[in-house]
Amino acid sequence: MKRKDLKKHINYLCSELLAECIASAQYGKKDNKQDIENVMLSILKMQDDWVCRLSHVEPGSTKLFFKKLKEDMQKRTDEIVEQIQNL
Repeated sequence: MKRKDLKKHINYLCSELLAECIASAQYGKKDNKQDIENVMLSILKMQDDWVCRLSHVEPGSTKLFFKKLKEDMQKRTDEIVEQIQNL
């Protein structure tokens, strides 16, 4: 996958996670507004981190770099989804 396509994938994934947070805020409990804002903030920070890492590839083996990035993305996405489910 090209970097350009991976950036698009990251932006799409984060926008979907943010949409889930907004839906949770609209249809979930009303007393968890601060929790929802915290999750949304962590999604935005995560997106910024991933795009920044992708823009500045570490020297050395690019295969290992991208493998590590994808593993981190999967792990962090799973954590965010779990947080959204618990709202």
